[in-house]
Amino acid sequence: MVAPVTIDHRSAGYSVERAYWLALASDLAYKDEAAIDAQARQWGFGTVRHHETRFTPPFPLQDTQAYTMAGNDTIVTAFRGTEPKQIKDWLSDATTPPRPGPGGTGYVHYGFAEALESIWPAVRDTHAELRGDNQRVWFTGHSLGGALAMLAGARMYLEDPRLAADGVYTYGQPRTCDHVLAEAYNKGFKDRMYRFVNNNDIVPQMPPAPAYTHVDALRYIDSHSRVREAMPMAGGLLDHAAGLTADPLAPSSDGIRDHFMRSYLTALEKNLH
Repeated sequence: MVAPVTIDHRSAGYSVERAYWLALASDLAYKDEAAIDAQARQWGFGTVRHHETRFTPPFPLQDTQAYTMAGNDTIVTAFRGTEPKQIKDWLSDATTPPRPGPGGTGYVHYGFAEALESIWPAVRDTHAELRGDNQRVWFTGHSLGGALAMLAGARMYLEDPRLAADGVYTYGQPRTCDHVLAEAYNKGFKDRMYRFVNNNDIVPQMPPAPAYTHVDALRYIDSHSRVREAMPMAGGLLDHAAGLTADPLAPSSDGIRDHFMRSYLTALEKNLH
């Protein structure tokens, strides 16, 4: 399947079709500005803003990148992720301290908090400029971008609930916050947050619990590429094992292979009607 050339800008609520399209938007965040502009226009968005900043700790010389595309009915901000090996190295550093969460609620992984802080003024000001009363607002991202999308939604909601996004869709998102922020987020984003995890993707398993946890609304993609809203523990263990046998020559690579954005897109395409 090729990227759709038309998007239903007025639809709301959860659907696999929206999950697929926002996954495409997350993938687009890895492209250059010209490619983003061209695709946004093809999708029917008249305005695009690009956001990019640099910061040092704890990720040396790391770019934080995102883009916002806006139309008459919809605004989407997509945050760029990073390479699986890089984020694995960052998240395995147990010495990184947490930081207070948005609105002083709970705690957040320091690196994610710093990354969002570096780009938030540009995102906030863009939404203030482009957002009207009738537009639906979506945040999305893959990997590190998923963590930033979730935190952007939390920040907007906790700082001014009237500005809460209509939905947040993430793909391969790492654990991002503590239980206090997760519970506040689950309450504020009930039926609006959807966190997709592809089988044995290693990144959602980091940083280690219980210091950090996930928000709710998991959508698990099983070893047969089916999107499931729930997976019993026993069935989940068997399915993870099935995923490990997909490549008998390199079973240990499954956690990285399942994390690639292309793997998420391929799986979601199979669930489209």
